[in-house]
Amino acid sequence: MTTNAFSRRDFIAKAGQGVVAASGAGYVFQEGGGGIASAAQDEQKRGSQRLSLEQLRKWEAMGYGMFIHFGMSTFVQNELPDGKAPATAYAPDRLDVDQWISVARDAGMKYAVLTTKHVAGHCLWPSRHTTYTVANSTNKTNVVEAFVKACEKRGVLPGFYYCSWDNHNRFGSRTPSDPNVKWDFGTDKFAEMERQTHGNPNAPLPAYTTSVYQSFQTAQINELLTQFGKIMEVWIDIPGVLGRGYREYLYNYIARLQPETVVMMNSGIDTGEKYNVDYAWPSDLIAIERRLPPESGHKKWRTIEGKEYYIPGEVCDPIGKDWFWVENDRPRADEDLLKQFQACKARGVNLLLDVGPDKHGLIPDYYVQALMRLRKNAGL
Repeated sequence: MTTNAFSRRDFIAKAGQGVVAASGAGYVFQEGGGGIASAAQDEQKRGSQRLSLEQLRKWEAMGYGMFIHFGMSTFVQNELPDGKAPATAYAPDRLDVDQWISVARDAGMKYAVLTTKHVAGHCLWPSRHTTYTVANSTNKTNVVEAFVKACEKRGVLPGFYYCSWDNHNRFGSRTPSDPNVKWDFGTDKFAEMERQTHGNPNAPLPAYTTSVYQSFQTAQINELLTQFGKIMEVWIDIPGVLGRGYREYLYNYIARLQPETVVMMNSGIDTGEKYNVDYAWPSDLIAIERRLPPESGHKKWRTIEGKEYYIPGEVCDPIGKDWFWVENDRPRADEDLLKQFQACKARGVNLLLDVGPDKHGLIPDYYVQALMRLRKNAGL
């Protein structure tokens, strides 16, 4: 089990609250509550977003994907490791990435998103920019490469998750794991933090990343998006520590490397009725982590800084309680998983359901069976 006093979900709940709200089948709620526009009227709008409505709706049409949390956290049994475990601690003995994607396909999922690097900082590909990778681990398989190939074989579209909170490759950054760190990232809260800091030398400071770390993240994103082919979705976690300037640069850099990819800057645990621009903008998607949109639906048209954008939503949640595999973490009840699936569909958001492979490198059978029952119950 996680040994930290807090979890990543606690951090995001405090830091990044902002997400989505409203659209039913065939209708979109207008920004500002000015009534309902038909789909035909909606087609007349282009919006200021980078991707076309057609591209975004192709992403929405997939509907259902698998989030795959696997890495150093699996082996040290801590969701938020300190990054000090040796690379050899990562040691799957029966690693089978093809099994993961076969399960996703057989469960009716259309895409999958892999944690290429999480809080531990350990990379599932042999990055040239750090020694903390599979290249120096007990099992040296390039998991990222195997993942993309498995997806291509099975008709599942691949996506990459990358965490900006890195406890190993710090380069002078202050992470949310450090003592006396303030986790809030809204403008007003930053202003209050500044007042507290100037008036009180013991006041908590925000987590942040240095320019050297940001260059490191850029270099790793370059590896991920130039070495493995076409990537459907790029999922950047904890974007608040990057700052608005670098975040805009990173978004545009990702778009330049892979113009058709959909970029997610994770805005955190919330229903999505608000969006924290200071924490997560720019983004092509709005994350709804461990929550659902309101019953009225996800509001896809948003006015941000005076411009109107079409921004689909994506609910992400573990199949059990934990993001990474934990021995006694079993799937939620069949009826609860079905209710979540149906609610996402009814409220106009995709569901990215997390399933963590175990220490062997396999998705346990109890998860597989729960997914197959969900497919049957959902009529997929």
